Amino acid sequence: CKQAATANHSLVPPNIMSIETITAVLQNVSVTIASMVAIFGIDAWRREHVGKRRMELAEEVLALFYQARDVIEEIRSPFGYGGEGSTRKGNPSESPEEKAVLDNAYVAIERYMKHSEFFSKIHAVRYRFQAQFGSAKSKPFDDLNRVIKDIVMASRQLGRYWGDRSPRTDKQLEEHIKKVRKLEAVFWKGGEDDVTQPKVEALVAEMEMTCRDTLLSKGTLFGLINLPLWGSK
Repeated sequence: CKQAATANHSLVPPNIMSIETITAVLQNVSVTIASMVAIFGIDAWRREHVGKRRMELAEEVLALFYQARDVIEEIRSPFGYGGEGSTRKGNPSESPEEKAVLDNAYVAIERYMKHSEFFSKIHAVRYRFQAQFGSAKSKPFDDLNRVIKDIVMASRQLGRYWGDRSPRTDKQLEEHIKKVRKLEAVFWKGGEDDVTQPKVEALVAEMEMTCRDTLLSKGTLFGLINLPLWGSK
């Protein structure tokens, strides 16, 4: 009997874990898995929140640039109303003819001033956009600001050129007309020589490309689900 008991005892594996040990291991594994799920859940929520803010910002900025395009068209419109430009602070020594010329050139600046709050809003949102999308993607803001500065500068210079009746040689007159036409191509909308409208369209298109990638969540499952069907937009 002693030999049988010894034989039976030798059949039990020497390294088998007890039920208590197995239970403890399973509990530890469960806690680890639960912790990982919680961490991944928080990270997913954070990424979703950041992504939502990014999309909202992209939508806001793109709408502002569309509006800026319309505002600039209004500023540069060759069609005006009576009394436009009269807010300019003139010189008491100006003749009626000089005043009329200078007021006419001031129209673009006066129109811009009416929308100054709107352009300040664009300038303010620029830094939020830069923080989310980077400096390189913020270039259209600089381009837009440059367009506005060019229009204002052309307005100031045209006031002098339009009113300049100094005697000139034929060559000097030709150069004078060239300078005026170059400034008018910046100042007025329309015409074959319009140099401002293509710049505006280009900067809006660039911003549109940046923002639409985000709005469509390009490269994500969300973007795949929201792709336009059959070429619709």
